[in-house]
Amino acid sequence: MSRELNVLALFKGEERFIFVYDDESRDALIDELRHKAADPAVALNWFDAAVLTERVRHPAPEPSTVDIEE
Repeated sequence: MSRELNVLALFKGEERFIFVYDDESRDALIDELRHKAADPAVALNWFDAAVLTERVRHPAPEPSTVDIEE
């Protein structure tokens, strides 16, 4: 059984935030983003958390594949 993983990344100056999650852990990731935004020791702010949360809730559609016959 294969499990699809999603990657969410934010590059902010020298900081790198990279999150790997599956569909079952979306809510947990959103909670983690909120906790990080509330922590003054973390460079992730509330705007960053809102943008990332939106991407977690509404991921970009996967590109469609086209079969080309030769």
